[in-house]
Amino acid sequence: MAEKKHKSIEVVNRRASFEYFLTDRLEAGIMLRGTEIKSVRKGNVNLSDAYCTFDDSELYVRNLFISEYENGTYANHEPRRTRKLLLHSRELRKLERRVKEKGFTIVPYRLYLNERGFIKLEIALAQGKKSYDKRETIKEKENKRDLDRLKKIKL
Repeated sequence: MAEKKHKSIEVVNRRASFEYFLTDRLEAGIMLRGTEIKSVRKGNVNLSDAYCTFDDSELYVRNLFISEYENGTYANHEPRRTRKLLLHSRELRKLERRVKEKGFTIVPYRLYLNERGFIKLEIALAQGKKSYDKRETIKEKENKRDLDRLKKIKL
């Protein structure tokens, strides 16, 4: 039996780790249409403005940009339509409880293709950072970059 090789697709929302403290991460399925899947496989996705909301105890990702498939016909999709996330009911209840707490939100962090060829969205329970926390993050990144440069020079 021939094994199918899937091209590795991974889109990461780097801004999320800068804007939020990411506490819990979950893998969620995402309901997509055919043209959306083809467009994601080409890598035409942007997670930077996306966010998750609850609607009737179901989780939806909003403002996730998946560009239109160029070979699509009249059945092509809207680029920023609302898409349902697929999670177990106990996970949904747990997330909904945590989001009702003060300061927590759900952020889409990573979109990738798993081993079976399904597109998954990694979501993170997040708490917003203050401006001084962001400055601290920037300092840590600069220090790490400087250390890497020094190590490269010594080698």
